[in-house]
Amino acid sequence: MQYTEYELGELLPFEQPTAYIVKSTDYSDAYATPVLTAGKSFILGKTNETDGIFDQLPVIIFDDFTTATQFVNFRFKVKSSAMKILHINTDLVIPKYIFYRLQIIRFDHSTHKRYWIQSYSKIKVSIPSLDEQSRIVSRIDELFSELDKAVDTFKTTKEQLAVYRQAVLKSAFENDGESTYLGTLIEKPRYGTSKKCSYNFNENSTAVIRIPNIDANKGIIDSQDLKYAEFDSKELKQFMLQTGDILIIRSNGSISLVGAGAMVRDNDTDKIYAGYLMRLRIADYSKLMPQYLLHYLSSPNARRYIENTAKSTSGVNNINSQEISKLQIPMVSIKEQARIVAGIEEKLSIYDKIEGIIVSTFAQTDVMRQSILKQAFEEGIV
Repeated sequence: MQYTEYELGELLPFEQPTAYIVKSTDYSDAYATPVLTAGKSFILGKTNETDGIFDQLPVIIFDDFTTATQFVNFRFKVKSSAMKILHINTDLVIPKYIFYRLQIIRFDHSTHKRYWIQSYSKIKVSIPSLDEQSRIVSRIDELFSELDKAVDTFKTTKEQLAVYRQAVLKSAFENDGESTYLGTLIEKPRYGTSKKCSYNFNENSTAVIRIPNIDANKGIIDSQDLKYAEFDSKELKQFMLQTGDILIIRSNGSISLVGAGAMVRDNDTDKIYAGYLMRLRIADYSKLMPQYLLHYLSSPNARRYIENTAKSTSGVNNINSQEISKLQIPMVSIKEQARIVAGIEEKLSIYDKIEGIIVSTFAQTDVMRQSILKQAFEEGIV
């Protein structure tokens, strides 16, 4: 089979996106035109602007700093100039073929600079005839379609799992007995620090728990992506954490995350927490178990109260300390609380195992896509 070598710049003449940059980031799903980035988020929102809309389709957008690409076959605007719009020389290459080919290029983009003009466009690739390109694209699409069906099945299973999780929590807290205001069982809720933090760490800095560190599904604090700041002794005392404290998200663009929480464990007490979080500290552990409170915050009744109570300002949902204190929590003996928690955790352990399998499978599908592309373009056996 005959191949011809080209530089990417010959196959993909670029255009600067300046004429298509959105003027306002006041996005809404009710608007018509998507605003794009070449990164993973892809569609940032939709705009109602009617001028400067790109419509020479299909096209590939290229992130000039990360070399990420997206194939686009619908009209759009862009968020910034940090990309190139790559037109496709259809005399030489089929659009989907060259997009797929880009996905297996290995390129070091660790230096923060623009890459397309100086280096990426000069990468050479060998291209077969248009007929052979068409055959390869058809086979890749066929294999990807099979993968997509499998992914859809797992997504449906994950949605069913979420329903199961809520059913477990609903059943656990069905109680015809007494309820009491949460505020009578905890100390005054406290907001976290508003000090700016960063990834820069030194011997005087303290780790700050932020919204991304709240793993509400597992009810734990994820310490893999911490930021740091320096605090004096007064601030450290003000924002200190104790084992058994519950941290909840008090402010977020997604209403489903407001009130989502995690319990502080022994290895979390050397950290403090950020301002978008609220600390709930139990006043008397002989009356309320932290695990009982944590699970109740995820229950349908608590979620209904939180979502109905949270206020929305400029697209951000907030719940304050007075409102969370008025949450009614079903009260049973501490022994009964322990029984309920044990029952919940036994059932949710099944949920966690199945969810782990699904997450692992999703990761494997990405690997399989790369394997298919590698076979198509490097080994030529697709």
